[in-house]
Amino acid sequence: MEGTISQAVRRTRIRRTRFTDLPKTHLGHVFAATAINIIRLDAWLTETPLGQTRTSHLARLDLAA
Repeated sequence: MEGTISQAVRRTRIRRTRFTDLPKTHLGHVFAATAINIIRLDAWLTETPLGQTRTSHLARLDLAA
């Protein structure tokens, strides 16, 4: 779930809306969700590899031992 929210914020700047009324804001969120689904579908069809997961400092210390 956090990855989806992060992708929405990075790709569509969904954290801020340009509208003040609720119906237009909802429509903007629907468009953002549709855009994310299209981006993910394109990545799946072109077999784009997933990004590397960040490893914490503590996990790196455990791997070094």
